[in-house]
Amino acid sequence: MNQIREYFNQLIGINDSDWALFSSKLKKGEFAKKTPLLKVGQTEKYLSFIEKGSARFYFPGEDKDLTFGFCFEGQFVSAYDSFLTQKPCGYQIETMTKTTLWRISQKDLEFIYANTSIGNTIGRKAAENLFLLKSERELSFLNETAEQRYRSLFNKRPKLILDIPLKYIASYIGVTPQALSRIRRRIS
Repeated sequence: MNQIREYFNQLIGINDSDWALFSSKLKKGEFAKKTPLLKVGQTEKYLSFIEKGSARFYFPGEDKDLTFGFCFEGQFVSAYDSFLTQKPCGYQIETMTKTTLWRISQKDLEFIYANTSIGNTIGRKAAENLFLLKSERELSFLNETAEQRYRSLFNKRPKLILDIPLKYIASYIGVTPQALSRIRRRIS
């Protein structure tokens, strides 16, 4: 839980009374590798902070899944569109490793917004974090080759290769696993 407080202190600072109220609403969850956090058709009930581990966003397919996002330690994870609208989600989120989350429900987050001086800023920073991850990926597809996307991904997250199966990385950068193998051979 201290990791979340440090995150907010670095961004905005959070006083002890606001932190006490906010942290009282957080629930810790431990999840095994490959645990679904949200399935297609379910409605997102939580905004979660990853203390340890990682998660992926994907569209499940009969032949193969289409991975379109990753979240790691020190980041928020949520089907934020579903969280905001309280409508069913069209994609899934699952853990890629053993993962520890600190979760807050939508109802509790609304309570924090209304009852702390920093509440709206907390919500805004979480939303900005999720938006920037999405925007970064979209821009990479418009401006970079698959090889550049691969290099960029690992320059930003060098530990990534240890945690993520190559088929997920290939899907994420928009190539087949075979094409990813050729890219990896070319740059080694």
